[in-house]
Amino acid sequence: MAKKRLILGLALVVLISLGGVAGRLWYVSFNGLDKFSRYFFFSIGLVFLLFTAIALLGVVGVAISIFCHRPLPLFDRPVNVLITRLLPLTMWLGRLLHVTKEKLERSFIEINNALVRTRGVKVSPAKMLVLAPHCLQYSGCRFKITADINNCHHCGRCQVGDLIDLTQELGVNLAVVTGGTLARKKVRELSPEAIVAVACERDLSSGLQDVYPLPAFGVLNQRPNGPCVDTRVDLERLRQVIKTFTRSKAGTLGVS
Repeated sequence: MAKKRLILGLALVVLISLGGVAGRLWYVSFNGLDKFSRYFFFSIGLVFLLFTAIALLGVVGVAISIFCHRPLPLFDRPVNVLITRLLPLTMWLGRLLHVTKEKLERSFIEINNALVRTRGVKVSPAKMLVLAPHCLQYSGCRFKITADINNCHHCGRCQVGDLIDLTQELGVNLAVVTGGTLARKKVRELSPEAIVAVACERDLSSGLQDVYPLPAFGVLNQRPNGPCVDTRVDLERLRQVIKTFTRSKAGTLGVS
C-alpha cells in the first residue's frame, strides 16, 4: 500500500497548494482592485477552487474504492479528473521533491491496477487485447512482428513465440507495438473492452492514462539486459492476469 500512498499523498499536497492559490486570488480580488480586475481574479480563483474540490473527491474516491474493494460510480468523474488532469502536476511535484520518476510511475500503476480490480471486469476473450512491447523480441531478429505477429518463427531466442502460444491458448488478441502511437492505433482498430499491457514504467503510466477509463491492467516487464533490449515478462503472471479479467469459453469466470 506504501507505493499507492506516494501518489495520493503528493496529490493532496498539490491540491492544498491549489486551494491556497484560490484563496490568495480571492483575497486580491476584494482588496482595492477595479471592478473588472475584481471579477477576473475572483473567477480565476473560483476555477482553481472547483478543480481542487473535484480532484479532492477523486483522491477520496480512489482511497475508498481500494479500501472497500468495490467501484464507486459516484466518484467516476472526479477520479477521471484526478488521473487525466492532476497526475502531471503530481509527477512534477514528486520530481521537485527528488522522488525518482520510476517510483512515481510505479505508484500510479499500482493505483490503476487496484482500481481495475475493484471494477470486477470480466470480458469475453475475443474482447481482450494484450499489448506487448517490441523489445520483448530478440534484438538480432530480422523478422518484423509489429506489422504481423505471425512473422515470428518461434525460434526460442525470445519469449515472443511463447507469448503467441499463450494468447492463442486463451483466445485473446495480441499486438506487439513499438510505442504509444501504434498502441493507440491497435486499440482503435480492435475496440477491446479490456486491455492487459506489458511495458516499462514510463510507457505503462502514459499508456494507462491515454486509454482511461477503458479497463487496462499494467504488467511491468523485466529488463535483464537493461531498458528496451531483449526484455522479458513473467508469462505465468501474465496468464493469471488475463484469466482474471476474461470469461472462459464455457461461460464460467476465470480465476485470479
